[in-house]
Amino acid sequence: MEFDYIIVGAGSAGCVLANRLSADGRHRVLLLEAGPKDRYPWLHIPIGYAKTMFHPRYNWCYDTEPDPGMNGRSIYWPRGKVLGGSSAINGLIYVRGQPQDYDHWASLGNKGWSWDEVLPYFIRSERNQRGADAFHGDSGLQGVSDVGRPNALARAFIASCIEAGYPANNDFNGESQEGAGPYQLTTWKGWRCGSATGYLKPARGRHNLTVKTDAHVCRIEFSGTRANTVVYRHNGGEVRALVRREIILSAGALHSPQLLQLSGIGDTDLLQHHGIEVLCHRPGVGQNLQDHLQTRVIHRCNQPLTTNDDMRSWWRQARMGMQYVFQRAGPMAVGINQAGAFLKTRAELDRPDIQFHFAALSADLPGSPLHDFSGFTSSVCQLRPSSRGRVEIVSSNPLAKPAMHPGYLSTEEDRQTVVAGLRVARRIATQPALAEYIVEEYKPGLAVESDEALLEFVRDNGVTIFHPSGTCRMGIDDDAVVDPALKVRGVTGLRVVDCAIMPTLVSGNTHAPAVMIAEKASDLILADAVG
Repeated sequence: MEFDYIIVGAGSAGCVLANRLSADGRHRVLLLEAGPKDRYPWLHIPIGYAKTMFHPRYNWCYDTEPDPGMNGRSIYWPRGKVLGGSSAINGLIYVRGQPQDYDHWASLGNKGWSWDEVLPYFIRSERNQRGADAFHGDSGLQGVSDVGRPNALARAFIASCIEAGYPANNDFNGESQEGAGPYQLTTWKGWRCGSATGYLKPARGRHNLTVKTDAHVCRIEFSGTRANTVVYRHNGGEVRALVRREIILSAGALHSPQLLQLSGIGDTDLLQHHGIEVLCHRPGVGQNLQDHLQTRVIHRCNQPLTTNDDMRSWWRQARMGMQYVFQRAGPMAVGINQAGAFLKTRAELDRPDIQFHFAALSADLPGSPLHDFSGFTSSVCQLRPSSRGRVEIVSSNPLAKPAMHPGYLSTEEDRQTVVAGLRVARRIATQPALAEYIVEEYKPGLAVESDEALLEFVRDNGVTIFHPSGTCRMGIDDDAVVDPALKVRGVTGLRVVDCAIMPTLVSGNTHAPAVMIAEKASDLILADAVG
């Protein structure tokens, strides 16, 4: 039970690392995943998102602590607990963010993380259906595909954005992110292509890669300040795995800081309160939590064009199934959100500050039962929230879920932006292309008009769009958790490689950036091995 590298977490980043670090056969690699193997069929069918959103076998099914910014509500936070992690249960959207996001990281002192320096890793990772160009790759392991022909309502949404004066954009990962258009998805030939499929599956036969599922990591142990052992629970007992080179935490923005705290790295007062011996006082661990808060604007539709209608009809369900079985096409092959937009709430802004996910269905919550009427949803979120929260352990028990304090809407900037985003959504809905399909605004409803009432609607109805990040912040200042090489500061032999390292949240969905972070980290790790 001795390995060169031990990777904790087989999610978006962990599967990438397992592939890259084991590729040349020289290093013995152990990949540990708390969840099971990815044998459940709905993990691989794009529309299966709805089947895994509340499935406790494949999903941690977390709830946040009551949040003051959301009128004391706890918000449901799904996170993947299976090979592939959240890439096995997410909404499939392939978005990288904006170049300015990464240039900002570099401006904070994180050398090597500017847009020009990370773009090659995005390209290296990508197998894009459209082929290779200056922004895209066609030979990587991450499959990326077009929606095909979007639903008529999705096309109407794009047309309405253009009628409202916003530009069309057929590639949110191209020269500019701004505008409205179809999403590209992490699918390939009609199947979900998460990290377990794209990266781990091709590597599973390697003699030097060991994958353990249902292996819940409890803590990291040290010799002095050098990480040398991972302790995990498996088959009812405790197992110790020794490492020769490095332990890499890729457990995500909630579990990576939790494991650091359980291992004695974190705020001294917090650790001592829970009876944990302090190895390294690092108060930034678990701080800087950021997430995208979404507000769902729902309209009743005057034609039976929605997934709500499909699911109320046995023959339409049968047609969807036949399309998928025989053609790998139709609604089951493309997931839920087919179109979107990255827009400015104010003309004077230099780049988009809100994102739309458009779905030809409606429900009270993502993944919950569909409404019994024809409905569609324009979900809007603020791209770069200034609100900050935290994640912290609640006991020394590694099986206890961490306490998640999102801190939503704790700044005036965020409150103003979400209200402005709702007004943009309403402006788009009044344009002719989409208005011809609308019976009424179901939520929030036109009676909700003032800024104060709209903000209250957000507080009562807003939910996560599943992008918690930033809790093991990368930086060069004393409060940073990892350095620009992603090494945990104050100890050796330990790195964090996942969305927890983000100094600031990227302007969009987080799976593609997580893959990029792991691709870049694999080069950093292997370069140190040569050195």
